[in-house]
Amino acid sequence: MGQLFYGNSSQPVIIPDRQLAHLKMIVTTKLRRNESFTLSWRHVDDSPGGRTTVWLQPSIPLQFVFDSAVGESLDSAILREYAEQASSSAGLTLDLSADLQADLDKLAALPSRATQAA
Repeated sequence: MGQLFYGNSSQPVIIPDRQLAHLKMIVTTKLRRNESFTLSWRHVDDSPGGRTTVWLQPSIPLQFVFDSAVGESLDSAILREYAEQASSSAGLTLDLSADLQADLDKLAALPSRATQAA
């Protein structure tokens, strides 16, 4: 699981590495062009139904921290979707729970260590 640090906050937003890699590409591209936009997500851990929206602009510090040392492969369809959302008046909205569930499903499908040792 990756982490996104926004502004001066010491509390990161926890985002799966694959989703964070796509987000990083869109954010850095838009900010390099001096294009500001909003980024929103629903709270997964604490309060169901709660959400956060932040304003992304070049002057606000961002830090992307990946759990894996290996870079993620990027999906062009996801990049297009994120770019279109980021360019809309509603901004980019991440579904952290859906991506988290997809990661958990992938882990569950992997053979267990006991099966591999047999």
